[in-house]
Amino acid sequence: MVGPPPLQGLKVLEFAGLAPGPFAGMLLADAGADVLRIDRPVPVPSAGAEGGKANPPPAPDMLARRKRSIAVDLKSAAGIRLVKALARTADVLIEPFRPGVMERLGLGPDALCADAPRLVYARMAGFRRDGRYAAMAGHDINYLAVSGALSLLGRAGQPPHPPANILGDFAGGGAMLVLGVLTALVARERGWSRPGGGDGDGDGKGRRGQVVEANMVDGANYLATFPRLSRKTPAVGGGPRGTNLLDGGCPFYDTYETRDDGSGERKYVAVGALEPQFFRALVKGLGLAGKGLLWAEDDEKRRHDSKCWPEMRREFEKAFRTKTRDEWEAVFDGTDACCTPVLGYAELEAAAGAGAGDGNVGGGSGRTRREGDQRPPVTLRGTPWLAIAETADDTAVGGGGKDEAARTITATTIDPVVRGQGPGVPGGGYVGTLLAVGQGGEEALAEWLGWEKGTHFEVEDGGLVLLTEAENEAGAGVEGKAKAKL
Repeated sequence: MVGPPPLQGLKVLEFAGLAPGPFAGMLLADAGADVLRIDRPVPVPSAGAEGGKANPPPAPDMLARRKRSIAVDLKSAAGIRLVKALARTADVLIEPFRPGVMERLGLGPDALCADAPRLVYARMAGFRRDGRYAAMAGHDINYLAVSGALSLLGRAGQPPHPPANILGDFAGGGAMLVLGVLTALVARERGWSRPGGGDGDGDGKGRRGQVVEANMVDGANYLATFPRLSRKTPAVGGGPRGTNLLDGGCPFYDTYETRDDGSGERKYVAVGALEPQFFRALVKGLGLAGKGLLWAEDDEKRRHDSKCWPEMRREFEKAFRTKTRDEWEAVFDGTDACCTPVLGYAELEAAAGAGAGDGNVGGGSGRTRREGDQRPPVTLRGTPWLAIAETADDTAVGGGGKDEAARTITATTIDPVVRGQGPGVPGGGYVGTLLAVGQGGEEALAEWLGWEKGTHFEVEDGGLVLLTEAENEAGAGVEGKAKAKL
């Protein structure tokens, strides 16, 4: 029996921001959480506006899969009251701002958690909040730099090389924030976060959330635990950057360019033949077995002698240039040589959209078919995450209603053979989901607070206008019939 997504029913408020916060919200949404993004209003142009133009909309957010949006003016008192009302019914709040911003708005953890004791208040920062860089602006490369992780990356004799913005923003930032959120939720449900410990009478009323703080400096540093500790182990990482076993210094743990296949694009293979048996399989596949002392079987001392590495690298380079990448892929397919093609996302996307008889390489069989389909990062067989790409069971939830169906999925709507995935979204995992400001927000207010348009709020100038009745319900205590722009 397959059940609903693991986080179904979890309500998450996500303040719009750059990569780490949205990524954290998307991870939770893919696991079934109901994520409501809080955006700034985008007023529509008025007839008398100069040039007929309004303020430009926020930059597109590629990480908006399965989310909804509400536009709120956080500079207005009514907007702050609305956020507080939402926070009282939410399980998790994600805020990506620099230290002090939420406190100045009156939305800091002390203010919100007092009225919403079960709230898990998740804060994402670049630098440490209590460190020397706390008040400074920065980006992924800066966080990696001061964490020490950037010093590990790059070729010998060259400057450190930033690995796109994967290690800081996403792995060390958003993913670590989600780890903190999930552990805080477990603590809340067990009652361990309540002052004094325990759950009192066991009815859950004493269970409290807590503040979760993540920053990309500590996150990246934690991810770099093994290479950091390996610096004290000469056999693995005791030398300068780019000269060690796992950082490109070793010829049997590196990438190599292959022969031109006529596409006009340089293509590569990746080699990771660390263990003796894997190295022997690599040498055999390259046709180098028995051709010199470098390739003598079981000569581990010579293989790990860094003085022999330059010659070994030259021999590898010459060998790999004798065949195209696809030809090498066919040679090493099914072997333990630890030699694989370096694939680009354009190739993977093409493979994901190919028919059953397409997508093969090197004229090979179905064994060499590319695996371009995108999947969730983990598979839960009993309560699967929602799929990244459209799956066979999407027809079960009907056209045009996938997002809503995903929030109320039942066991009968999932085909358990779809590799532990629930209903998917269009794009095959290669197209970002654009979420317009305010999209789905009215439905979210109805579901979260029971509010209805015209009774509790209106939409004007690209943002919500809260009616006084709703303000009273939110605890504002305002009398009369009036409007307050959010």
